[in-house]
Amino acid sequence: MTSNRFAVGVAVLLALGSGLALAQETGPLPKAKTQNFDRRDFSGTWDRYPQSTDSRLDPSVVPLPSDVPSPPLKPQFKAEFDAETQKIAEANKRGVPLSNGYTNCQPDGMPTMMMAMFPMEVLQSKGQVTIIQEAYNQVRRIYMNGKLPDVDDAEPGFWGHSVGRWEGDTLVVDTIGIKDYVRFRNAPHSPEMRIHERIRKLTPDHFENTVTITDPAYLTQPWTWKWVYQRRPNYKMYEYVCEENREYTDPTTGAQRMKVIGK
Repeated sequence: MTSNRFAVGVAVLLALGSGLALAQETGPLPKAKTQNFDRRDFSGTWDRYPQSTDSRLDPSVVPLPSDVPSPPLKPQFKAEFDAETQKIAEANKRGVPLSNGYTNCQPDGMPTMMMAMFPMEVLQSKGQVTIIQEAYNQVRRIYMNGKLPDVDDAEPGFWGHSVGRWEGDTLVVDTIGIKDYVRFRNAPHSPEMRIHERIRKLTPDHFENTVTITDPAYLTQPWTWKWVYQRRPNYKMYEYVCEENREYTDPTTGAQRMKVIGK
């Protein structure tokens, strides 16, 4: 992992953590952008939109993403979550961040990989939509018109099991089977967690993804937000391998430490 890419990734996470004040509800598509493009074609390379809170953005051109709200955890889980969140914030403030998945070179998994920390490529083929996230070379396969396995038979993974279908011009995707330590915003989840996505093209160069997480074991209600993406037509995907990781978990404090390499 190169240092400049790591720095960019941290900056993106900080921006997302603070939320986007420019968020607005999904409205009707802009009239000037609704003609002469294939609404079912998501092929290409995409980036998160907007890249930053830019005062020059015109919110009438394309709907902006929504803030990600706090997970609606049940009371018996919320106290522990709040305490851990505060612990992480305090450690970051002291400059000694706690160990996390990145410390061990673990990929984001779902749904974090759809946050588009780095560009992602969408490939559409017969019966399948493939999404490749540059960060950690993550590959997600969505099988069209398939059937999800039973929860008990869904072997847990970083990206789970995804099936999709078309509802008009909206790609609807359901995902189950995420490893219990693969978390979004550090929220715990059970094997019954389901990630529901509604993906639709807004303009030839923008699409949105409305994400809803349900989990009867941990959540009091559906947890919903929206991401928006912009096309990067001239971007070529890079290889991203966490090969020379210098971080490790301090066995005593649980903090993230740096290995000293060489003299």
